Amino acid sequence: MQKLWQAVEGEWVEHRHPAIFAREVSGGGERLVATAPAGDPAIFQRLVETLEGPYALLYVLHTPRGEGEAGRYQSPVLELGAIQSFLARYAAFLRADARFDLWAHALGANATVVWDRHNLIYAYGASERFESALRKLGFEDGLPTVSFAHQHHYRAECDGAAAGLLEEFDWRYSPLQPEDEQ
Repeated sequence: MQKLWQAVEGEWVEHRHPAIFAREVSGGGERLVATAPAGDPAIFQRLVETLEGPYALLYVLHTPRGEGEAGRYQSPVLELGAIQSFLARYAAFLRADARFDLWAHALGANATVVWDRHNLIYAYGASERFESALRKLGFEDGLPTVSFAHQHHYRAECDGAAAGLLEEFDWRYSPLQPEDEQ
């Protein structure tokens, strides 16, 4: 099950991005944009692992289904092992459901990795490391886009995992920002 589907010849099918990435200029700085083929959390994790901790996660719940309020949930300071365990525990949910965006910020490196609802990953602050990691994973140059008819899935069967995720840490809640809204 994947969170992103596309229209192909009048039928809705799961969308799988090719393994590509590009460097972009955004807001006066450089960022790397990559795909997460099949919504694989390992891509996000691998980019986070290139950075030195400690870390903080930001879970942006933009489309809740009763598990909590729409908003930004910031974790306490975490070590890499806690992030790896979190991603392993919730991998099926993270892959199958589009109700969220997930950010990881490396406090010491001042670098951030963002995985959005379209299975795109935006990486800020350590472009060389990110590019090297992606190339080792077999990624090639290409411009990731979501310029096709698509739909997001918010699955009832994922509601339990979504609720459990909100109990995972002592999250600090804040309202959604305008850029978080769908």
